[in-house]
Amino acid sequence: MSTLPTPQRTAVRADEPVLPAHVGVVMDGNRRWAKKEGHANPSVGHVHGADHIEHLLGWCTDWGIDHLTTYLLSADNIRKRPQAQVDFLFSLLTDRIPTLVERSSRWALHVSGDLALLPTTARQALLDAESTTADRPAHLTMAIGYDGRQDIVEGIRNALTTFGPDIDDAAITASLPGGPVKEIDLVIRTSGELRLSGFFPWQSSRAEIHVSDKLWPDFDADDFAKALADYSDSADRAGR
Repeated sequence: MSTLPTPQRTAVRADEPVLPAHVGVVMDGNRRWAKKEGHANPSVGHVHGADHIEHLLGWCTDWGIDHLTTYLLSADNIRKRPQAQVDFLFSLLTDRIPTLVERSSRWALHVSGDLALLPTTARQALLDAESTTADRPAHLTMAIGYDGRQDIVEGIRNALTTFGPDIDDAAITASLPGGPVKEIDLVIRTSGELRLSGFFPWQSSRAEIHVSDKLWPDFDADDFAKALADYSDSADRAGR
């Protein structure tokens, strides 16, 4: 496996590893982490998982990665999980997630998903954070109330409205929500699960997949560097 150098934001030389421009992260294992750590309330894991996003933003900044997409809450989870658990997640979307993005000073927030599934307070907090951070140079897309198939349907509808009936895959890609770079190069999934759970299927169609056995709150900077090294190895083999 390639050994990556200490992260630094410098121009990439021919002999340096290939880094992804856009990283996606399926942050799984929060409730299992809470149980493993002995917390009586497994939702404590979601608090730690939400706070851990701030570390992820820092790692991406250190490596010069300016496009990040994370999976926070699916539409299915909103509809199917116990209401008390969903309400707790809504409180994090209202009080915690917008604050950590706003104080990052570098990341512009983009929300992908059906915000109509959220209560008014959570929806408005996220929309306010999008507005407050809009002029920042790096782009964080958060999947909230997200359904991968519906994302594609909405992209096609938007493309038809913008470009007319003669659309192609580039038009659909450009019409999807999120930051300016839609294509995801590397998807990282924590907790050892070997599935993508509908994570941005159009944008991830050409992505490399890295699965970590670590639960999301335990996933650290070294684990992130390993995922980047594996991506670089794969890029080398593919001649990119």
